[in-house]
Amino acid sequence: MSKTFQRGLIVGKFCPLHKGHEYLIEQAIAACEDLLVISYTKPEFPLCGPLVRERWLELSFPYIQRLVIDDAILQRLCSERGIQDIPEVPHNDAAEDIHRQFVAWLCLALLDSTADAVFTSEDYGDGFAAVLTQRFQQHDPGLPVVAHIKLDKQRLTVPVSGTKVRLDPHANKAYLSSHVYASFVKKICLLGAESSGKTTLAEALARHLHTLWVPEYGRHLWVEKDGQLVFEDMQAIAVKQLAHEEQLRPQANQWLVCDTSPMTTLLYSLAMFQQASDALQDMANTPYDFIILCDIDIPLIQDGTRQDQAFRLHQQEWYKQQLAQRTLPYLRVCGSLEQRLSQVMKYLGGK
Repeated sequence: MSKTFQRGLIVGKFCPLHKGHEYLIEQAIAACEDLLVISYTKPEFPLCGPLVRERWLELSFPYIQRLVIDDAILQRLCSERGIQDIPEVPHNDAAEDIHRQFVAWLCLALLDSTADAVFTSEDYGDGFAAVLTQRFQQHDPGLPVVAHIKLDKQRLTVPVSGTKVRLDPHANKAYLSSHVYASFVKKICLLGAESSGKTTLAEALARHLHTLWVPEYGRHLWVEKDGQLVFEDMQAIAVKQLAHEEQLRPQANQWLVCDTSPMTTLLYSLAMFQQASDALQDMANTPYDFIILCDIDIPLIQDGTRQDQAFRLHQQEWYKQQLAQRTLPYLRVCGSLEQRLSQVMKYLGGK
């Protein structure tokens, strides 16, 4: 079935990509043989950097052409093409004509492409289409006039805006695809030696925050294999642990509580096999928004999977040394479960 336009164009900040943007893109896909989506913003917005926006668009619309840039990315792309005279990405407050001319330049100089339709939800699209028509026809007089297709200006189909979502992405979760919302979920990592109350605190904290928690996969595999772990299991444990985090993060509510991290797997790999794979060491650098170190001021409970008090003390000191070497801020919690929970909530609230 033939479509109305050969090539469509959509330009936006997508900070973040919300369902209003997705509606616009879906309508353009339905009307065009090909679609180009360009995204840039200056200044950038927190949690919405170019690599994040690229990933959102890729997951939502894997088959469209995308160009997501900042000044550094633009410099690199132009250098790869041998382009010498490289403009800067315009500031968001720059005059409309500056943005229009910049997009036309991107299409012609960087992408070797034009469009015969531009899709927006704003009146400015008429002037945008006129500038594109002028620039494209200067390049090739045989090109058609660029049409402006304006959709849902009143935001009746999807009543949301990027500003509204940025103010409170959690209250506006319904307007975000799950993989977009996941970028706004903060990860809380619990560390601590054996029998330091991590799992108990993880469960309690998740209940208190009305969210989800990620159990320790290493313990599950240890039980499953009756304690007979091999060196190759160490990297596999870390991979699985992070995969479970990524799986649960889109379903979480503002916070995701993680009962351990690949740093713990690194500790056991070194303790059990006196070595660790490069991949595991890289995964041990996985960032978390908050790190909680559970103290060992509670008795060691031997459940058949744990080692002795000497190893427990070694573990705790190792965590402290690693956190210091990596200059990672953390909160040490101690006391009863209620006291620990209170300490964590105060820490989160202060951030």
